Amino acid sequence: MEKEKITIEAALVEKERRHARLAADLYDPLTGVGCWGDRVDVDGNLVPRVLLQTCPDYARLEPVEQERRRIQEDFEFWCARCVTIKDKMSGRNVPFVLNRPQRRLVGVMEGQRLAGKPVRVILLKARQWGGSTLVQMYLAWMQIVRHKGWNSLICGHLHATSKGIKRMYNLLLRHYPRELMADGEQLTFRKLEGQPNVHEIVARDCLVLTGSSRSEDAVRGYDIAMAHLSEAAFWPSSVMHNPDEVVRSVCGSIALKPETVIVLESTANGVGDYFHDEWLRAQSGFSDKEPVFVPWQEIDIYSLAVDDPQALWEQMDEYECKLWEEGCTLEQVNWYHHKRREYRSQELMMAEYPSNASEAFTATGFNPFSPEHLDRLEQGCSMQPLLVGDIQGKGLDGREAKQGIHLVKELGGKLKVWEYPEQGTPVAVKYLTVVDVGGRSVTSDYSVIAVWRLGDGHRKHAIVAQWRGHIDHDLLAWKAMQLSKYYNNAMLAVESNTLTNEAARAGESDYILEEVKMVYGWVYERAPHKLGFHTNVKTKRKAIVALIAALRDGTYVERDIEAVNEMRDYEDHNGRYAARAGKHDDILMTRAIGLLLIQEPRVYSGKQSPDKSQFEDDWMKHPI
Repeated sequence: MEKEKITIEAALVEKERRHARLAADLYDPLTGVGCWGDRVDVDGNLVPRVLLQTCPDYARLEPVEQERRRIQEDFEFWCARCVTIKDKMSGRNVPFVLNRPQRRLVGVMEGQRLAGKPVRVILLKARQWGGSTLVQMYLAWMQIVRHKGWNSLICGHLHATSKGIKRMYNLLLRHYPRELMADGEQLTFRKLEGQPNVHEIVARDCLVLTGSSRSEDAVRGYDIAMAHLSEAAFWPSSVMHNPDEVVRSVCGSIALKPETVIVLESTANGVGDYFHDEWLRAQSGFSDKEPVFVPWQEIDIYSLAVDDPQALWEQMDEYECKLWEEGCTLEQVNWYHHKRREYRSQELMMAEYPSNASEAFTATGFNPFSPEHLDRLEQGCSMQPLLVGDIQGKGLDGREAKQGIHLVKELGGKLKVWEYPEQGTPVAVKYLTVVDVGGRSVTSDYSVIAVWRLGDGHRKHAIVAQWRGHIDHDLLAWKAMQLSKYYNNAMLAVESNTLTNEAARAGESDYILEEVKMVYGWVYERAPHKLGFHTNVKTKRKAIVALIAALRDGTYVERDIEAVNEMRDYEDHNGRYAARAGKHDDILMTRAIGLLLIQEPRVYSGKQSPDKSQFEDDWMKHPI
């Protein structure tokens, strides 16, 4: 947004309009105004339509009986009528009236429940809006109102979780309106003898188990229907304690049936951990959980009165202008403007108070790629492959590998094709194949073959095909040759470090690439008689810088979401780049190397000839 084009007078008019919009967002859970879902007016109260379906004579019931029936189908009404919590700001006991983020989360969970589905959510939290409280109350509603014998587990990263849960339940049950319990049941919360982490809701035959991420076996032997897995980003990951094992143990105990509940929630703790991986899976649609993120600007307490609108308007930087443009009030911008002074970098402020999910995972500040640039790059990854399978020839290697090259469809294949090779006149569309060599075993790094379509005046550079898997290195080189041949005789650039080291140990030259060059011809040489791209501190830094620039300038189109994920997991340690521990950078390196090579005139020349002599002078002028 260009502030110069908007006067302060116009901004103040817009400020009042936004205030009026917020004021019009009326909410009264006792009458049903502003509550979630399909509702019907009954004597001035908006009640869920499903309530009238389960209780057709609802309107003729006595008031107390109406409330008893309503709390069974109206969670928001139950919270305001039956639940007492301790207000964090005042310290007083108050009715539990949901705020805006809590109402949105309820909409997701109730939407799943009323559709007859199990409730499955992954929640990425900002701070201080009561996400954990809302989840715990939702589980309590299921146990107190909807089901008997409906056991729950609350698992946090520390055992101290149990104390907070016990306080919450004791407060809830102590103030619960007894007249709304069927048959006048008296609710109490008591610890089972000899089991300090298991409590029972007496009269409901429900157990509440509490544990930590260090106790994978906490649920074994119990029939669990619901689980609240809290602050999962902070769960320790080691040989002895693995978050994946904890979740597998919990989820294996919960049946896949309606009204079972699993909520995995946390504030972010950087990228590359279990919670981040699960969030990315959910965002990509590969998880059973629906992702829910709450940004700071949706939380009402993050607002600060503006004494001098003119001064604030003049001081707003580009990011704060973006917040205004996206709909924040001046009071919200003013809060952000003052709060960020507490942090030594914008990245740390974004990690604590994220405006979007990508910012939430910007925890360390060491990632060399801008979250905003990665978000933009990710937009190209929605295109589904035209083919998943493999590429084959008459043979696996040698001259026969060059003959009869064709694609085959194969379920779960290692090759993805987003664009088939284009033919043009008088010169064919140019392509470049980049290979990152990994290991042979399934536990080692992947090998990746990426095919680039080089940009022109009308289109950006783009990834059009990719093979990723584990394979013997000689067969990898021949498969890369086949893809290069298929894509208009593309130049083949193989990251040569691994092949060179293997050849040196065997007392041989780079025989694999030399054989491929004899058969195919168009193999990249970093210098005369030196085949392949050699990765060292200098060339790696230049390649990453090329990738950073391409992301900033938006000069290439990505197709594989895993490439973006690898970039989110990448780290810069004083100029030394590497994937975060336990993560991969094999796809990323085919992008970085490819973008660096594309800058070379010999790669971009389009002179797809195996006769290197005509390019030797150019090679010497532009060494990598």
